[in-house]
Amino acid sequence: MKFPLYFSKKIAFSKDNKNNLSRVIVFIGRLSVALGVIVSLITVSTGLGSKKAIKERMADFSGHISIKSKQSNNSYNSSILSSDGLQINKIKALPDVATTQSYVSVSGILRNEHNFAGIIFKGVGKDFDAERFKKFLIEGTTPKASEIGYDSGICISKKIANDLNLKVKDSIVAIFSKENQSPIYRKFEVVGIYKTDIKMIDDLFIIGGINHARKIQGMKDGEVGGVDVFLKNINNIDEDAPKIDELVGYKNYTVKATDEYPQIMDFIAIFDTNIALIIVIMLVVVVINIVMVLLILIIERTNSIGMLKTLGASNGQIRAIFINYTLLIMIPGLIIGNIIGLGFLLLQKYFGIIQLNPENYYLSVVPVDLNLLYILGISLGMLIVSAISLILPSYLISKISPVKAIKYN
Repeated sequence: MKFPLYFSKKIAFSKDNKNNLSRVIVFIGRLSVALGVIVSLITVSTGLGSKKAIKERMADFSGHISIKSKQSNNSYNSSILSSDGLQINKIKALPDVATTQSYVSVSGILRNEHNFAGIIFKGVGKDFDAERFKKFLIEGTTPKASEIGYDSGICISKKIANDLNLKVKDSIVAIFSKENQSPIYRKFEVVGIYKTDIKMIDDLFIIGGINHARKIQGMKDGEVGGVDVFLKNINNIDEDAPKIDELVGYKNYTVKATDEYPQIMDFIAIFDTNIALIIVIMLVVVVINIVMVLLILIIERTNSIGMLKTLGASNGQIRAIFINYTLLIMIPGLIIGNIIGLGFLLLQKYFGIIQLNPENYYLSVVPVDLNLLYILGISLGMLIVSAISLILPSYLISKISPVKAIKYN
């Protein structure tokens, strides 16, 4: 073992070290490190967890990438998806594609004696990914996704259910209008109530049978208004979108879920800035405190420095001793910070202690993303940054004269 590291361990774990004047400053240094780790862990895990949760909620409801007809002109009323150049089988065969589902959407109004609500009726067929949708269900079941006949079951959001005073098994009339035609009335039964916490979805969308939407839109059997493509990993959406776009034909186009709700993406972008800002602040606080610890230790142990120089230790060796000593002091703070931080995050992950207002945050519970890489990176990053920041103040040791240091009391 090298002399500086050996000597650092001896003085760091010495019993005599517990009653000296540096005890309070060492405690403050460890406390600052522990708090820095706790705040950093919570910031990174909840920030990244929120970004991931919001993106997944958007994508799991309406598809990571949606294929639409250019004739729809961004309207909620679907136009017939062109089959020219559309290669669904090749899209399904892409490595990152999990599944696809067809749909037809049409705008309308739900009305009863209590109230009315503007809605987007999204008709789904036999390829509807009911398992993926179940995570949003809070009551009832998903509609029967069949393309045979006209199933009257619909799934509405909790927001619409509250506005219209509806519950599962209640009936409701929907009114759809088309240009130059009389209004079309349809009677539905509420079979399920869902909640995504994303206002733009919960305020508008209801899920029902595709044949109702086809009939209203004047489409034939087998015709669809769009295809939702679900990916295995939402982080690959920017890479996969161009590949899918090449397989939809020139009469159709693709829309990423991250582009369909730009206001939400602008909100998510704030997380990156906040995470970076808080991490920088925590690093600055930790570095200032650790540098203060080093300087106090140097002043307090001036006599020891003089003795080491007299015995032949070089300035570089003594500096290494004190830098190692200071870093060893940090380790208990890092351990305690990780234990407390991870303990709090695990409680939040499995019990959802902290709630949010979905009207403002698009989530009802603070989500947690426990990524081992980030957890280790925070602790190692603090150690590395602290070690680098200690190099300059450690040069104070070279200014200490052995003769004067030995006399120093």
